[in-house]
Amino acid sequence: MSFAIIVLSLGVLFLILTWWAIFHIAARDFGSTERKAIWGVVSLVPFLGVLIYIIWGRKQGKRFRADEIVE
Repeated sequence: MSFAIIVLSLGVLFLILTWWAIFHIAARDFGSTERKAIWGVVSLVPFLGVLIYIIWGRKQGKRFRADEIVE
């Protein structure tokens, strides 16, 4: 495999992981808007941000329940 294909594949992988982290953060309750915003900013840091969120932030948020959502 050429070096360019490997780099492109890693870039696409981290792009997909970043999108997943953003959607995951949006669907979770972190207790405050500030904490949610901080994890959102951390997940946008290239490469390391997503890894930090997956390791530490993913388990901190609680899932929204359907009866908690107010229209």
